[in-house]
Amino acid sequence: MIHRTTPYRHLATIFRSMLILLCLGGLTACQNKGARIEKLQQEVWANPEDARGYLNLGKEYARQQRYDDAIQAYRRALGIEPELDEAYSALGAAYFDKKQFKTALPWMQKRVAIAPDDSLRHFDLGNVYFQLKHYDDAITSYRKAIDNSYAFHEAWYSIGVCYIKTGKIEEARKILKWLQTKNNYLAVSLERHLQNDVPEKAGK
Repeated sequence: MIHRTTPYRHLATIFRSMLILLCLGGLTACQNKGARIEKLQQEVWANPEDARGYLNLGKEYARQQRYDDAIQAYRRALGIEPELDEAYSALGAAYFDKKQFKTALPWMQKRVAIAPDDSLRHFDLGNVYFQLKHYDDAITSYRKAIDNSYAFHEAWYSIGVCYIKTGKIEEARKILKWLQTKNNYLAVSLERHLQNDVPEKAGK
């Protein structure tokens, strides 16, 4: 009697093999993440007064979306070295990623105060204000970002969205036209906001 293997059996075998590989890959990734954390923990245990060690540990926690652990590590870093600039930035970012925007705000303000000519810091602060729906404050921060870098297209775009949120449609259209002259990809997104997100009382 001749034994014939059905094609479905071959497919099932292939599927099982792929599933095993995926599981092994996921297990390896988890092990690697755990190993990185363990290594950084051992470093801070060996050098408990090394602020940058805690900063690096916090960054790894944040990469793994373990934001509470990251925040704790960043605070330890600042407890050792209160002027560690990167820790303020990292704390603000961690609270932002947790969507705790009110808590993120003072940390973002602090990092702007440390480097007031840094466009990206003003932009990040503007993003916190935007999430809090403090649109006028967001516009102020975005404009400060532009003052230091006029071609900061993302900041112009964000101002445009703020104008839409506050009903200043003509101002938003001016920014749209400017972005279009630059052939910037953000023009498409801003145009979509103008089509879909204009408050009824403002009109289109």
